[in-house]
Amino acid sequence: MENFNDSPKEERPNVNPFVSVWLHPKQTARFMINEKSIGFAILVLSIGYIGSIMSGLIDSEFLSNLSPWLLALLCVILAPIAGIIGTAISALISWLFGKLFKGTGTYSDLFKGLSLTAIPFIVLIPLYIIWLITSPESLLDPNFMGSLPWIFWPTMLVTMVVSIWSFVISVGVVAEAHQISNWMAFFTLFIPGIILFIVFFVLFFIILIGVIGVGMM
Repeated sequence: MENFNDSPKEERPNVNPFVSVWLHPKQTARFMINEKSIGFAILVLSIGYIGSIMSGLIDSEFLSNLSPWLLALLCVILAPIAGIIGTAISALISWLFGKLFKGTGTYSDLFKGLSLTAIPFIVLIPLYIIWLITSPESLLDPNFMGSLPWIFWPTMLVTMVVSIWSFVISVGVVAEAHQISNWMAFFTLFIPGIILFIVFFVLFFIILIGVIGVGMM
């Protein structure tokens, strides 16, 4: 009788998504797609979106009356909601437009893979917490005229680098999920962006013409 206990087992890859995604986005995306659940993806994006939401506090004057700790708590609470909605929309767009390039990825593949794009924003969390605590006025007030705190330039530099690298990761994720080239993945993301820009520009132009027309009546 065959002994099943002695049969070789396929070893699962030992990948830490929070580390490997920086240099190996495709490998990490494949690991997420094959080995991880939607729940784990939600955990990843919930942590990463804390930094993303904190970066959105810049010039948020309407929040200036809230204490820094309350703002930080709100970012933590809103992160899972914003992360799920944002990633769900991104996954849907990438899934649909990827079909133009004969992509084979499923919606679930893209959702799990694109959750990795939130990981770089984790780096921003301590920077924005320091800025929020030490100089909330310079962070929240668009009319702030005082001297900028020391944390301003490092935070802006890291925010720019993280945003660019997050997009690079998204290209790798879409390419791996759909099994298409990086260039096809780039245009899968670029084309919807151009379409949305044109739509919003046309809507803005129509609204502007309407306002001018009403003002001339």
